[in-house]
Amino acid sequence: MSMPPLSAFQRMDVRPLIAAGEEPFPKIRRRADALQRGEGLVVIAPFLPSPLVENLRGDGFASRIERGQDGHWMVYFWRDAD
Repeated sequence: MSMPPLSAFQRMDVRPLIAAGEEPFPKIRRRADALQRGEGLVVIAPFLPSPLVENLRGDGFASRIERGQDGHWMVYFWRDAD
């Protein structure tokens, strides 16, 4: 699977939701499910969201994980564009 261009990614920073005590998974899931082939979602989190990565991987999403300079995590999700 090849990753779409960064311009095709929607950005979702869940750090404010988590800081407010809100569970971000339902919102992430809705946005991920709405993605078309060739589109992506980048989730920015204060920790590595391993369960999210595994959950979406099980539903056919590819991912790439990066560690930000300030300690946050950026996880890119997309469906295969083929």
